[in-house]
Amino acid sequence: MSDSIHAEAIAELGSPSSIATNVDTSTGDHAVQSRQPNPIQQAHGVYVTVHGHFYQPPRENPYLNAIERQPSAAPFHNWNERIHYECYRPNAFARVLNDRGEVLGIVNNYEYLSFNIGPTLMSWLEQHDLETYQRILEADRKSCDRLNGHGNAIAQVYNHIIMPLANDRDKLTQIRWGKADFRARFGRDPEGMWLAETAVDQATVAALIAEGIRFIVLAPSQAQRCRPLPTAEYPNPHWTEVGGSQIDPIQPYRCYLKPSADLSNGLSDTLPDSDRPYLDIFFYDGPISRDMGFNDVLSSSHHFVGRLGQAVRGDHRPAQLISVATDGETFGHHKGGTEKALAYAFTEEFPRHGWTVTNYAHYLSINPPTWEVELKPVTAWSCSHGVDRWQEDCGCGGGGLWNQQWRKPLREALDWLRDQLVKVYEEQGRKLFRDHWKARDEYVRIILDRSPANVNRFLTEHQQHKLTVGDRVDALRLLEMQRHTLLMYTSCGWFFDELSRPEGTQILRYAARALELAGDVAGVQLEKAFIKRLTAAPSNVEFFQNGAEVYRQLVIPAQISLEQVASHYAITSLFTPYARDQRVYCYSVHQMDYQMQRLGSLTLAVGQIQITSDLIRETRHLVFAVLHLGGWDFHCCIQPFSGRRSYTQLRDSLFEAMAQASAARTILAMNRFFGNQSYSLQDLFAEERHRIMRLLSQETLTRLDQLYTQVYRDNYGVLMAFHRDALEVPQELQVAAEISISHRALTTLQALERETSDFPFSNPELCQNYLIELEAIATEASHLHCQIKPLQIKQTLERLILRSLWNLLNNLNSETIATDAAWIDRLIALGTQLNLGLSLDRVQELYFRHLHGHILPDLAEPSDDRADGKWTIDQLRPLLKLGETLAIDLRGWSA
Repeated sequence: MSDSIHAEAIAELGSPSSIATNVDTSTGDHAVQSRQPNPIQQAHGVYVTVHGHFYQPPRENPYLNAIERQPSAAPFHNWNERIHYECYRPNAFARVLNDRGEVLGIVNNYEYLSFNIGPTLMSWLEQHDLETYQRILEADRKSCDRLNGHGNAIAQVYNHIIMPLANDRDKLTQIRWGKADFRARFGRDPEGMWLAETAVDQATVAALIAEGIRFIVLAPSQAQRCRPLPTAEYPNPHWTEVGGSQIDPIQPYRCYLKPSADLSNGLSDTLPDSDRPYLDIFFYDGPISRDMGFNDVLSSSHHFVGRLGQAVRGDHRPAQLISVATDGETFGHHKGGTEKALAYAFTEEFPRHGWTVTNYAHYLSINPPTWEVELKPVTAWSCSHGVDRWQEDCGCGGGGLWNQQWRKPLREALDWLRDQLVKVYEEQGRKLFRDHWKARDEYVRIILDRSPANVNRFLTEHQQHKLTVGDRVDALRLLEMQRHTLLMYTSCGWFFDELSRPEGTQILRYAARALELAGDVAGVQLEKAFIKRLTAAPSNVEFFQNGAEVYRQLVIPAQISLEQVASHYAITSLFTPYARDQRVYCYSVHQMDYQMQRLGSLTLAVGQIQITSDLIRETRHLVFAVLHLGGWDFHCCIQPFSGRRSYTQLRDSLFEAMAQASAARTILAMNRFFGNQSYSLQDLFAEERHRIMRLLSQETLTRLDQLYTQVYRDNYGVLMAFHRDALEVPQELQVAAEISISHRALTTLQALERETSDFPFSNPELCQNYLIELEAIATEASHLHCQIKPLQIKQTLERLILRSLWNLLNNLNSETIATDAAWIDRLIALGTQLNLGLSLDRVQELYFRHLHGHILPDLAEPSDDRADGKWTIDQLRPLLKLGETLAIDLRGWSA
C-alpha cells in the first residue's frame, strides 16, 4: 500500500466504508466526472456482485432442540461453532492490513457481499453470537441505504429442501417460512430467494412467482436457450441455444411461466408473453465462481480483481454485471483468511478500477432484463444429472468404492412416511384448526418465538373451537410433526455417498420424531412399516448393512422421553443446586419438593417436579428418587405423581432405609415403590454426562496433580541438568514438569480472574502478586521447554485481557491510563511467553471500535490544554502503545 493511500485511508479509520471513500479513482478532471451518470441511480459502467450462500444444515437433537458435542469439530463444541469462528464472524469483522500485517481497518463484508443465510443458521447465530448476528442485520440496512432501498440479503427456502422433489404443498411452505423468517429478521420483504443447490423446475418457478419472489440466482448450466425480449419491431426474435453453460452472465434474464406449469391461474397457450407471470434470473459466472472455490483466485485481492477483470467486456455497452457465487463458507472456512482479500477488494481494488459494488436487487432496479431465458426441465448446481444426486445412484458425491444405491429407497421411504403423516395431519388437524394447512404455513411464527404468550395468540387465531389443555398439546404436536417432516428432507442427507454419515442419520432422527408425535396424537403405529422400507436402502458400511439397521443403531437409542429428562434432572441435581424453576434444554422444570441426605459414601435425593416441553407444552408431574453409591454408580427411578399422601409415604420410607446405611436396602425400597425400571449415569444426555464424569474424576486428578508436583519438585535439579547439557530428558520427568507447571498456571490464573472480576480491583497488590507469579511460571516453563497444553488456560487469559481492556476503555483516567495499559500489555506478553497462541480478534475489535468511535473524534488540538475535557495525544500515548501491541496501525497518530 502506498503512503498516500495509507494517509487517506487512516483519516476515517473507524468507518467500514471509509477506506474506499478516500481512494482517488478519478480518471479525468472533476468537471468531466460530474457529468458522468450516477451508477447507483442509473446503469452505467461495470458492476460487481459477489454472492455468498451461507448455510449449515440443522444439527439440533430433535428432542433437545440443541446441538450436542461433535468430536470431529474439536477443539470447538460443534461444527457450527467451528465454522463460525473461521468464517461467519471473521466476515463481520474482516481486517484490512497494511504491509506490516497491522490492522488498518475493520470491514463488515456483509455490507458488500450479496448473501443469503439459511434460517436455521441465522437462528443459531442469534443464540450464540448476538454481536455478529446484529452486524449482519446492520450490513443489510446499510446496503439498503447505499443502493436505493435494495438490501444485500436475500431469503432462502427454509431448510434447504430440494424443491423439484418436494410436493406442491411443501414447496409453498418452504417459501413462506423462508419469507417469514427473513421478514422477522431483516424487517423487510425479500426480493430474491436462494434455492437449495439452486435446484429448480417449472413448478418451483410457479410457486416462487405466486409468492411474490422477484428473482433467483442459478448456475449457467441450468439455462437451455435465450433470446431478446419480443418488441413491436421484432415480435418473434430468434432463440439461441445455450445449454452448454454458454449463456452470457453479465445481465439478468426474464423467465416466463409456461402454461403447463401454472396450476392456479389456468394460463392459456395463446396468452402473449408480455402478459404472462415471470421470474427474473441471474446466472453467475461459472468459471470464475469455480475458481473461487477450487483455485487460488482468493489468495489475494489482486488475484481476485485480475480474474474478475478478465470477464469485463470491452464492447462499449452502457452497463454490465460481473456476477460470481459460491458457498459463503469459502470465505474463511474452506480457504482460511480469504475474508481479508474480499475486504480489501471491496474497499480498495474495486473502487480503484471504477467498478460499482452492487447486489442483484439493485442492479435489477436500474437495468431490468432485455432478454428472455428458458430453463432446462430439472436442474441443480451440484449435480450434472438434474437432481438425481438426491434420489438416485448417479455417482455425484462419490468417487471412491462406495455407491449411492441407498438414495432412491431412502427417498421413497420418506415420501411414504410424509404421505402417511399428511393423512394424520388432515384427519386430526380438521378437528382443531379452522384451516390446518394455513396453520402450518404460519407456524413459523411460533418457531421464531416460542413464548407462551405468542403460542396462545397463535392457537386462539387458528383454533376450530375453544381448545382444551389436551387439545392445545395435540395441536402443537401436529405442527411439530409437520416441522420434522419438512426437516427430514434437508438436502444434506443425500449429498454424500453413505447413509450412515451424520447427515443421513440426522434426517432419520427427524423422521423418528415425526413418527413419535403422530403416535402420540392419533395412536398410529407407523415405525415398523417405515423401518421395513429402510431395509431396501443398502449401506456401504458392513456393520449396518442397510438403512433399517442404521435406524436401529443410531436413531432409536437417541430418542428421549420425559422420564429421561426427569432422570437427567434428578442425577445432575446431586452436583448442581437447581433453582425452583429451571430450564433443561427445551424443557421447563418446576421443583415442587426436593430433599437430599448424605450418609458416608451414599447420597439420596427424592423430589417431585413438573416438566413442560417448551415445544409442545406437554406437562408431566413426576416423582423421582436417585441414589449415588459413590464413584460412577447411580440408581435413579421415576414414576408419575399419584398424590401427596403416597409421595410422602414413599419419601419417608426411602430415607428410613437410607438411615440404615445400607445401599442394598435403599435400592430394594426404591424398587418396591418404583418397579424395576431405573436410570444410570449412562442414560444422561451426553453433555451433562461428560460434565459429571469430569467432576467425579476431579478428586483423582487432584491427587495426581499433587503426585506429579512432588515428583517435579524432587527432581527439579535433575531436570535442569538434563536441559543445561542438552540431553534428552526422561519422558516421565518432563511430563511431571509440564503437568505441575500447567496446574500452577491454571490455578493462579483462575485466582487472578476472580480477584479482577470487579473494577477497580478491590486488592490491587494481590492482583500484582498473582501476575508476578504467572510471569515467573512462564519463565520456568521456558527454561524447561514445557508445553502448556490445557485449552482452559488460553481461554481464561483471553477473557481476562478482553475484560481488562473493556474496563480501561470505559473508565479512562489520565492518572491511571499508563498503569492500566501496562497491565494489559503484561497479560498479552504472558500469553506469548507461555506460547498459548492467544486469539485476540475480539480484543482488537473492541480497541478499534472504541478508539475510533469515542476517543479520537474528540481529540484535542495540540495547542489545547484539555480544558474542555478532551484528550491530547500525549495523554493517550500509553493507549496508542497498547494499540501497537495489538497490531493496530496507528502510525498516523503516534508519530
